[in-house]
Amino acid sequence: MSEAISPVVHPGAQVADNCRLGDFVVVYPGASLAADSAVEGFTQVWPGVHVEQGVHIGPGVTLERGTDGAPSDIRFGAGSRVGAGATILRGVKVGAGAIVEAGTLVSQAVPPFAIVSGVPARITGYVEKSAGAGRVWHKQAEFPEREAVVRLGVGDVTLHRTKMVRDPRGDLSVGEFPRDIPFEAKRYFLVFNVPSEKTRGEHAHHKCHQFLLCVKGSCAVVVDDGHDRCEVLLESPDMGIYLPPLTWGIQYKYSSDAVLLVFTSDYYEADDYIRDYAEFVDIVRARDGA
Repeated sequence: MSEAISPVVHPGAQVADNCRLGDFVVVYPGASLAADSAVEGFTQVWPGVHVEQGVHIGPGVTLERGTDGAPSDIRFGAGSRVGAGATILRGVKVGAGAIVEAGTLVSQAVPPFAIVSGVPARITGYVEKSAGAGRVWHKQAEFPEREAVVRLGVGDVTLHRTKMVRDPRGDLSVGEFPRDIPFEAKRYFLVFNVPSEKTRGEHAHHKCHQFLLCVKGSCAVVVDDGHDRCEVLLESPDMGIYLPPLTWGIQYKYSSDAVLLVFTSDYYEADDYIRDYAEFVDIVRARDGA
């Protein structure tokens, strides 16, 4: 039986003392691996690969090497996990807490806490932050009898059932501002013709309130208050979800015929958008005094 080959760390590489490296792992100058991270066997960690705290990279993962001496510029956010045999192309950032399933080919950035799989990678779900790695909480659009509004346990996000009138001549769904939709709307927009593998949203607002209705087809909405998150499937035109300010919102799993209607409390203002998840979490912690 042949002996195992110990990992090799070249001078110029930054590897934390408690980072765990498997057999046949090679770490090159210009790479960095933070505390509590792990790289299992048969992976080459090229210059420009940055691994943050708590990352786990499975065996046989391929990290694409930079060309013409350029660094790979691959980044793994804190607590992210990469399954065996996955391939990560150069320039890709895997967000904090994200999961790359085994055998996945990743050529584009992976959002924080997203679960991706396939060749090429597609988002198949999101991790519930408070429940441990790999678990996703899907909130069913169910209401107690006579209840028209339910809280989801994610900040002040609420799920709403608007009025639905069935008629042989055609059905009608109606909502009133601010009785049914909890703010006066100044703007609306429609999202449609979204390829099923694409993700929309991925931002929060400082001040703006939003209310989302999938008036045709279906789509999934992930809401995140910086502490907890859940996913809701909007699949009926009388089902809406309210996102208050400082709620990170993501929409994905669009059906081919989906039309998403969004009402907003304010006119478009670029400075009101928070598009970086880490910045969003910092703002929430500052607000909460954490």
